[in-house]
Amino acid sequence: MTELTQAELIVDEPDLVPSNFIPGTFIQYAWDATSLESFKRCPRLYQYEMIEGWRPKNESVHLRWGAEFHTAMHQYHLVRADNIEHDEAVFHVIRELLYRVEDWDTDHKYKNRFTLIRSVIRYLDQYEHDPAKTIVQANGKPAVELSFNFELDYGPTEDQPYMLCGHLDRVVDFQGEIFAEDYKSSTSTPGSYFWNQFEPNNQMSLYTLAGKIIFQTNIKGVLIDSIQLMIDDTRCTRGTTYRTDDQIAEWLVDLTQWLDKAKEYATAQYWPMNDTACDKYGGCKFREICSKSPGVREHFLKGDFNQEEPWNPLKPR
Repeated sequence: MTELTQAELIVDEPDLVPSNFIPGTFIQYAWDATSLESFKRCPRLYQYEMIEGWRPKNESVHLRWGAEFHTAMHQYHLVRADNIEHDEAVFHVIRELLYRVEDWDTDHKYKNRFTLIRSVIRYLDQYEHDPAKTIVQANGKPAVELSFNFELDYGPTEDQPYMLCGHLDRVVDFQGEIFAEDYKSSTSTPGSYFWNQFEPNNQMSLYTLAGKIIFQTNIKGVLIDSIQLMIDDTRCTRGTTYRTDDQIAEWLVDLTQWLDKAKEYATAQYWPMNDTACDKYGGCKFREICSKSPGVREHFLKGDFNQEEPWNPLKPR
């Protein structure tokens, strides 16, 4: 099994955040679940998103809705850790949420300002007496919205090890076992298809590994809270995904192969298209771009996307 160094919690100093690429190259040394998933899905997708920073011109309603929900959960658990009663904590969270989404105008059927506020209230009221209790860290702070990074014992160069980075929404004690926690929204009833998508799953394996490293304890896996969005209601259900030590060890071995391949493509400065994935996951956002002749793709990219600062896993939330 790959050796791991001691984990470090990232200090929130955005001006000091380094690049996640080796200077002067496209070789990424700091990876998180988002960049790994992008590369594993399609190297060309990874090139457009992570290397070149192309983003759709229209704000993603899914990203905005998810980000606001996560922020509300983060605020609630922090306030509750200060011994604020549930009703007062919910009032504080909803007040702040209303300020943030005051100018958010979307006509999406399921993900809009109304369903966001409704879902936060439904979730918090349902789990007022949550059996999953937030772990308290050694420094006395609740284990909520933790930014982490840790090094592997190998890297793309002799003096630069690979790093795994990310954020844990919460770490909890649930029925006597330790889990990382994550929230997932869905517009369909979360049956077996919904829960099976997390086994195996890149993000959940990394979160479990990170939890083990940060807390030096036998974290069992990830507690997943499903937020089902309906026209007239929100329904919350809970499930778990487990990882054994052998599964985590296999994930790490596989990771060496993926990182070697990423370095190979970066050195060649060519990221091939995985044309078997274009129609998966609801359809790739770059599918229309990749359907064009190579000589005109940049023209269409500039017309349909904005080029922004590339994603940096080292940047804390």
